[in-house]
Amino acid sequence: MNRRQFLGGGLVGASMVLAGCSTSASVSTTSTAPTRRVLREAGSLPYPDRPVGADQIPQVEHIVVLMMENHSFDNLIGLIGRGDGFTRGRDGRPTAANPDGTGHLVHAFHMPTECQTEGVRNDWTAAHVAYDNGRMNGFVIGSTAEAMGYFTEDDIPFLCGMAGTFPIADRYFCSAPAQTDPNRRYLISGTSLGLIDDTFPLGLPPNGVIYEQFDKHGITWKDYYSSAPTLGVYLPYLEDTNPVSKGVTKIDQFFVDAAFGHLPSYCLVEPDYGRSSEEDPQDIQFGDQFMATVVDALMSGPDWERTMLIWTYDEHGGYYDHVPPPAAVPPDDIPPDLKPGDPPGGFDRYGFRVPAGVVSPYAKKDFVSHTVYDHTSILKTVEEKWNLPALTRRDANAESLWDMVDLEGSPTFLVPPRLPGAADPALRAGCLTTGAGTIPPPSAVTSA
Repeated sequence: MNRRQFLGGGLVGASMVLAGCSTSASVSTTSTAPTRRVLREAGSLPYPDRPVGADQIPQVEHIVVLMMENHSFDNLIGLIGRGDGFTRGRDGRPTAANPDGTGHLVHAFHMPTECQTEGVRNDWTAAHVAYDNGRMNGFVIGSTAEAMGYFTEDDIPFLCGMAGTFPIADRYFCSAPAQTDPNRRYLISGTSLGLIDDTFPLGLPPNGVIYEQFDKHGITWKDYYSSAPTLGVYLPYLEDTNPVSKGVTKIDQFFVDAAFGHLPSYCLVEPDYGRSSEEDPQDIQFGDQFMATVVDALMSGPDWERTMLIWTYDEHGGYYDHVPPPAAVPPDDIPPDLKPGDPPGGFDRYGFRVPAGVVSPYAKKDFVSHTVYDHTSILKTVEEKWNLPALTRRDANAESLWDMVDLEGSPTFLVPPRLPGAADPALRAGCLTTGAGTIPPPSAVTSA
């Protein structure tokens, strides 16, 4: 069962597919990445001289994580004028281009509609071809010309407005040059257990998922899901007999809890992965609308003054980005589960940049973080707040996101700012019926 099949079936019968889950034998590979120095090991505490599970940052009582799907930094917010986005020419358009392998260049182009096709590849092979030893010239060859498409604030006004108001991170990378499920495993366990695609592992992470640490130390949490919970990337955790499954609840409860001041200490808020997560071939307007409803629920609720929302995307989805991923600390000693024909590589380099930022009363005004983050930075953030042990070497050595907030002065956004309204799919919904348009537009292709 792959990820799309799992999402298509929802949670019904999830435990029944466990017997059919399998992985190939691990293959040792080499990598040329200059691995980052390991300063801490798995199991170590951020503050060894302080009690485990003790709250270190009481100003923030609620950490909310919103993870969307499959877009790069340049693809969504490369033109908002903040951070390291597209380089523009005299005409104001991006100068980026990639060869197509047939003697032509495909220049970055505005997507003709808000819809996508299923033509953008985000697998291990496509990512390594796109990386092109740091030249970032293989996105079209490794995928399709759609990889050079981008969206603007006309398409996703809420996201662009939020990213233009609150702090963003222009060096936030996905955790591995791989598909969705491996990257979501990094979010909750700090490792993908060697997997590079949307298949399921036979076992569970040796140090568990972060939710088990929450339960152990009395920290409340919820995984509010719309169609399927991220916890499902480890199917046994969804079995009724597993105590962690009690933290999984439907998305409607998030809006109730936000409205009545009942948010847990930590929660993951999840879109509908078939409609509003922004994965291809969706109309991204539905994702913009979903993000707006989540942020509005937080800003209008009684917990706002004590809340920190971290928003990001699980991986780049195959879309172009111009910043080469740097070296990373391997999470463990498990090599990538490569199959015949897969490019060699390791987990000692991040995947591509993805959009990310923080929304909070304490968020720094006019701030762009250039710190290198990945999804385990979210783990590090909660580990530092509650002094929890690291799950792997990756989160032990990650940078936390606390540099995007100012906890010493008066909260800058205690009174929530007015943000642009979200896209309204009802006004421009034609592309779901008529198609995504001509991709790439003829004007985007020139001779090399």
